[in-house]
Amino acid sequence: MMDILTAAFYLASAVAYLLYLFFQKEKVQEAGYLLFGAGFAVHTISLVVTSVQTGYLPVHNLRETLGLAAWAVALVFLFLRARYRIKVMGVYAAPLALLAYTAALRVPDLPPTQPEAVYANFWFFAHVITIFVGEAALAMACGAGILYILQENAIKEKKRGFFYRRLPSLEQLDDMGYASIIVGFSALTLGLVTGLLYSKIIWHRFISWDPKEVWSGISWVIYAVLLHERLVGGMRGRKAAWLAIAGFAVLLFTLFGVNFFMEGHHGEFTRFR
Repeated sequence: MMDILTAAFYLASAVAYLLYLFFQKEKVQEAGYLLFGAGFAVHTISLVVTSVQTGYLPVHNLRETLGLAAWAVALVFLFLRARYRIKVMGVYAAPLALLAYTAALRVPDLPPTQPEAVYANFWFFAHVITIFVGEAALAMACGAGILYILQENAIKEKKRGFFYRRLPSLEQLDDMGYASIIVGFSALTLGLVTGLLYSKIIWHRFISWDPKEVWSGISWVIYAVLLHERLVGGMRGRKAAWLAIAGFAVLLFTLFGVNFFMEGHHGEFTRFR
């Protein structure tokens, strides 16, 4: 019942935000925001109930991984929406959360293959939550980058059309993208550190050179370079937007592609059969 209710709220929110994009009615945007918040609330309750019933965070197969990804996207969007008041970002965030959540509902809910002690660990919880929050924030940076490029192209056109009148200024989008990367990079760093500690406790070594660990390091380096160029080299605008999009593409491969195409103990978390 909670699954259907969560999906319904996310769907209604996505529809409302798309209508807002076209018609620019403030009440429609407010409805989308409230519906998204309601979906997040029900989703959070569902995660808490499942965690209490099982004794560990539900993330041991593809269904639960996608569900947690949708929750993290909702959490980060609501935070950034409150902080930066960029309402149109819901046009990106609501469909993204809906896509991840509905995809999760179509995947079988498989039982865990590892002993419960592997999951019922503080460092595991801290690792998973910080990684997912970090990736969700970097997803928002990607969204801000996409909107930045759309707005910049609209400004360059002689007849400033659809997006120019509906998207925030380039400065606002650039600032939000930068803030999202700072949040995402910080959470990703904390997630990697807690992952090392968890690995030491469970497998008695900090790193095993699992493909997921290697690609996580590559993703971290990409965002570290982006932040360095921003802080030291003054990189902004279109170049920063494209790098945020490219970085998120690598991050998606790290989250899902590595598990599907390479062997490793992280494959447990994206099992679908």
